[in-house]
Amino acid sequence: MNEDWEERTAAAWATFDDYAEADAADFRAVIDALVAELPADSPVGPFERACAWDSTGHSDRAVPLYREALSRGLDGYRGRRTRIQLASSLRNIGQAEEGVRLLTPELVAPSDELDDAVRACLALCLADLGREREGLALVIGALAPHLPRYQRSMANYARLLVEPEG
Repeated sequence: MNEDWEERTAAAWATFDDYAEADAADFRAVIDALVAELPADSPVGPFERACAWDSTGHSDRAVPLYREALSRGLDGYRGRRTRIQLASSLRNIGQAEEGVRLLTPELVAPSDELDDAVRACLALCLADLGREREGLALVIGALAPHLPRYQRSMANYARLLVEPEG
């Protein structure tokens, strides 16, 4: 994997919306061809293939590939993306509880641009489990820093949604 491969992969993903739903297999073939250039044991390969399956509506096919990428040691930014996307796919196939277990540690992981995505996906998993107030608290807490005003109020409201009354 090198900069050229990364650029060609990014370019392939940039064309994703150009594919009609009926042509999803063609898009996956483009990603498969790029993955074929990677070493056989690369954790990036199953990640990219999982993304392609997931993005074309097949969470069930993506889940084992995301798991494979993580078991091969995918870490860093792609590792975090993998955990977010795996949790989302798990939710889509009725395994939201596993998604919660996967994403909860991400709440205290080093901060990056994926923090809000972690919270949004975790909120959806929580909602599927009947824990809507916790999910809403996460979403409002994630939204608060982006507001031009009311940041402190919204952050407090988010906290109060889940804080025991006392």
